[in-house]
Amino acid sequence: MRYPLLLLALAASVCVVCARPFSVVVYNVENLFDADGVAAYDDYQPADYTPAHLATKLVNIARVLATVDNGAGPDIIIFCEIEADQTPGSTVSDVPNWLARHEGKTVATLLAQAPLPPELAGVPAEVWLQKALSDSGLHGYAVVDGADRTTAQLAVKCVIFSRFPVKHVRLHPTQNARPIVEAELEVEGCPLYVFGNHWKSGASDAATEVDRRANARTLRSRLDEILAVDANADIIIGGDLNSHYNQRERYRELRKTGINDVLGSQGNELALRGKDRDLYNLWFELPSDARGSDVFKGEWGTLMNILLSRGLYDQRGVQYEDNSFSVMKITGLNADVLGLPQRWKPMPAPGSGFSDHFPLYARFRTVTDNRADRWMPLTKPNTDEHAVTTLKVDYAPVELFKTALKPVELPKGTDLRDGSFKGKIFYITAPGFLNDKGYVQVTVLGQDYEVYSHKKTIRDDLRARVRAGQELKFYGELGTFKGTWQFVVQGKEWVK
Repeated sequence: MRYPLLLLALAASVCVVCARPFSVVVYNVENLFDADGVAAYDDYQPADYTPAHLATKLVNIARVLATVDNGAGPDIIIFCEIEADQTPGSTVSDVPNWLARHEGKTVATLLAQAPLPPELAGVPAEVWLQKALSDSGLHGYAVVDGADRTTAQLAVKCVIFSRFPVKHVRLHPTQNARPIVEAELEVEGCPLYVFGNHWKSGASDAATEVDRRANARTLRSRLDEILAVDANADIIIGGDLNSHYNQRERYRELRKTGINDVLGSQGNELALRGKDRDLYNLWFELPSDARGSDVFKGEWGTLMNILLSRGLYDQRGVQYEDNSFSVMKITGLNADVLGLPQRWKPMPAPGSGFSDHFPLYARFRTVTDNRADRWMPLTKPNTDEHAVTTLKVDYAPVELFKTALKPVELPKGTDLRDGSFKGKIFYITAPGFLNDKGYVQVTVLGQDYEVYSHKKTIRDDLRARVRAGQELKFYGELGTFKGTWQFVVQGKEWVK
């Protein structure tokens, strides 16, 4: 057993490369399911999720990824929430050949066939995703499947797309979560370990933190094996850890966290040069008021993470490009008028939106020095690893209200439900009424809309105004929820 380890160390020590920049994206695609009608989640059964819905999701994912590196796309993508196929017998055995056979038709065209031919109905979600990327000019990906056939099948999985050769693959089953997928890639002759993660959900819950600690131990154990052979091994850890980068400070009642205490994620970039800390969380590359990729109950979260090993800071093999980390928040594409993620919405068919998480991006390059004993220079390295403040969502930016639409000023015959006004902010002045369920509604341009807020205090205030016979005056974001059209009041400042 000692000889393979010796060979691995020897290969790392003699790695000779030519400088080559490349990018990595970590993307939770919010449940990308296939079109065969067999799904573990009720929302993705045939009555609610059709081939047309799949086409919308695929095209939107590809649109986001096609913005990377001036249209070249990322070289490595760590995906979360791709369906773990419930009909594995319907897989595509030769994906390159399948892509070549369908090169003349887009995913939208293929999925528009009714009924969908059996040979297309069973195509796994990750193959459809390869096709969508190919349609957008993003080619050359090998796929590392994170489904574990030896354990109970879960609904979704992690998948790694790589333009670099995949040398080895390992899956690591872990407690109450998706298996952690490990891919050893060969980047210009040098080994790079990439780990795709999707830990147990419920970031603030002490009960589920038990599972996340177990998930962290699974990963930490494998990292220790790799680092015991080469302390400067090049390792990228990405995915939805369902843990904030400052989990320990944010939820002190948890006492011990998976991401910080077990895994060892931390924010002192210079500490990697010592022996005690071997992982750095790239969230610390950003100013504290820019750290956020998801929103929950009016607060920005950082459930998606990219962590780097110390080896990505030395002068050998693969190296991180200092300060290249960013959140892929693209105004007019996957970000709404408030700068929040444009979530996937199945209604009205064929659906709209992207994901409840913004993707994360980072750049790397290979270096020719072949010196593991020297460190790359850093510009303003972060050493402040304590971040207690939680970033609140600004639900009342002044410029947003200035540009709000007024229905009375729209052209006669305008249909707010034609799809072009979803996500727009309106200023509404109208009498309110309660429907048979006690929900507040208003009539705008001859059609009824619910008036909803995520905050109970706002819902109660609006209901009280209706009962008092007051005319309602508010700003609302137009959207749908389970087929019902509504204006969403995002904060107390939205009610006048």
